[in-house]
Order: sequence, then structure tokens, then C-alpha cells
Amino acid sequence: MYFATESAVWSGGRAFYDPDAGGRVLAKAYLVSVEQFSDIAAQEMHRTPGGACLDLTEVLARGRSVLGQGRYETLVCAGRLDGLPVLTFTAPWGLRDVTSFNPPSAAYVRCLAAGLVSAGVWDVPAVAAYLAACPGAAGHWSAAALTDLLDQAGPQMS
Repeated sequence: MYFATESAVWSGGRAFYDPDAGGRVLAKAYLVSVEQFSDIAAQEMHRTPGGACLDLTEVLARGRSVLGQGRYETLVCAGRLDGLPVLTFTAPWGLRDVTSFNPPSAAYVRCLAAGLVSAGVWDVPAVAAYLAACPGAAGHWSAAALTDLLDQAGPQMS
């Protein structure tokens, strides 16, 4: 995972996944229908939700489907969990193509961390260390600063 571009909502870098980059990506999976996934993807692609469902044939067969050149317009199948495909969306470009990383805002980091901690697999220090090491956050956020920020967020982080 890396942080780049600028989020008008979060006022900082957005998180992107590059399936071709080495390493691991921490994530929380949600079981959703094709219709729900299509609506979430449409919102992130600045398209109107509630339209036709995405055609997942290509992403399921090839592992990737580029629907456009904008951020979050590339569907990726990151593997399978309990026999079901793990789908996400990301940018059509990869980590090596990024010329300018952008650190995430405190609010965005809290949101991402809350999801990861709520998965029940990682604790706050592990999530903080992971996020602090991601390109874009590295050099801007330290693991200690993120731990402090997350500890301030209260009970949802424990």
C-alpha cells in the first residue's frame, strides 16, 4: 500500500494497492454482493451508484480489469478467502510509476487504522508500524506518532 494524489474529502494522500509490488498489505475483508461492490466502486470512481452491476468476468479470469485511467478505476482480484474472490479497486498505475507520494491526513489514518484494528488480527502498535512504513506515510508519520494518534482515538482502537 502507498499514499499518493490528494483526497478532497480527507485532505491528504489516498491509499492505493499495487498487486505487483512486493510485501504484504494489511486489509479487512467485507462480504458484499456484486450489486453492493458495484455501488461502492461507482462512488469511488465518481460515477452514479445504482446503475448496472460491474462485469467481473475479466477481473476474475485475469486478476485485473482496467475500467478507466482515474484513481480507483482498476479492479483487482487479490486472491481468494474461504473460496470467494477478494476484490478491490485501485489506480491503473503502479508504485514504481508514482513520482510524488503524499502523506495521509490524521483523519484518514485513523479511519484506515480503525478498520484494520477492528479485524481483530492486529493491535494498535502493529497497525501503526505498518502504516508508518507505507510509501507516502514513511518520513512523515512515525510508528510512535501514529500510535499516539490512534491511542487518542479512544475505545474503537482497542
